[in-house]
Amino acid sequence: MDDVILRVAREGLLLVLVCSAPPLLAALAVGLIMGVLQAATQVQEQTLNLVPKIVAVTVALLVAGPWMGSQLLRFTEALLVAVAQVGRMGGP
Repeated sequence: MDDVILRVAREGLLLVLVCSAPPLLAALAVGLIMGVLQAATQVQEQTLNLVPKIVAVTVALLVAGPWMGSQLLRFTEALLVAVAQVGRMGGP
């Protein structure tokens, strides 16, 4: 029973990392590009970074959204199966 719970927890944490990667990488890439452009032009306005990052994260979520949803659905189905297995183990 403990191995099932540990496996589900490990897969859940891995899923969080994998599903958060596309928007985080998009924000990181845009932030890096904007930082280089700001350093090259010596324009140090912090609000110039915000709008491109928001747009990049939104686009990344729109592009990766269906894939992320399918991964979450797959995990939820596996979680429900694991809960049913644990329920059968502890039953009378």
